[in-house]
Amino acid sequence: MGFLRPQKGGVYLDATAGMGGHCEALLLTNPSIRKLIAMDWDQEALDIAKRRLSAFGEKIKFYQANFTDMDAILEEESEAGFHGIIMDLGLSSFQLDHSGRGFSFQRDEPLDMRMDRSITVMASDMINNLPQERLEELIRLYGEERWAKKISLAIVERRRTRPIFTTGELAEIVVNAIPRRFHPKKIHPATRTFQAIRIAINREFENLTAGLDKAAECLLPGGVLAVISFHSLEDRIVKHQLKKDARLEALTKKPVTPSSREILANPRARSAKLRTACRVDI
Repeated sequence: MGFLRPQKGGVYLDATAGMGGHCEALLLTNPSIRKLIAMDWDQEALDIAKRRLSAFGEKIKFYQANFTDMDAILEEESEAGFHGIIMDLGLSSFQLDHSGRGFSFQRDEPLDMRMDRSITVMASDMINNLPQERLEELIRLYGEERWAKKISLAIVERRRTRPIFTTGELAEIVVNAIPRRFHPKKIHPATRTFQAIRIAINREFENLTAGLDKAAECLLPGGVLAVISFHSLEDRIVKHQLKKDARLEALTKKPVTPSSREILANPRARSAKLRTACRVDI
């Protein structure tokens, strides 16, 4: 957590707290910070974080909210600003392995994919109701999938006979739509399609752009923003926002990537990219 430059008496925000891993590390290594705010859009993950971090008592506050609302939380806490903000944009292990919401195709689960269950549209709604052209557009844009047209046509063809409700059904459709000789070697053939649908359902890119703007607004002068992204489209947004926002000065000219040792300990971190910036007084 050294990239946040923690200081005695500081106020920090984990805008994507998940199950509390970053929060725990920050509090254990910097016991002199005054307050840590843990927010997350996923109430189930936040409940796990509350139990994990209960020993820290009143030093940590919890909010179920999207990071686009961090300014409202700052006002609620009656603080002038944050000394540091972290935004880890990856899915948590809980969401992938235990949420039952269809974020992964490794198990046959309902096609939900909502970070926040109060969102009214689920992935199955999108898969079963969007026009073929719109499905193709989303899969191509958000998944960078070259076979978007064949996949969208296959989805529409399947749903003519019966609705698509599970991850297993969608993964099978995608696998069969892509010619076998063009199946990617390092990832599952359905990875990009699942990514695209999840991004669309949760409006991830729109929220990221708005959240980065709010972060610049909520940081105190000298405060540090740290953003961890996991695919090129996210990283592109972060890089562009940090470059164009006059309130922020990049601290990392190039993204910091995990070492081979870190990847060995946590294979899901292999695509992580960390960018940091400092709030300047303008």
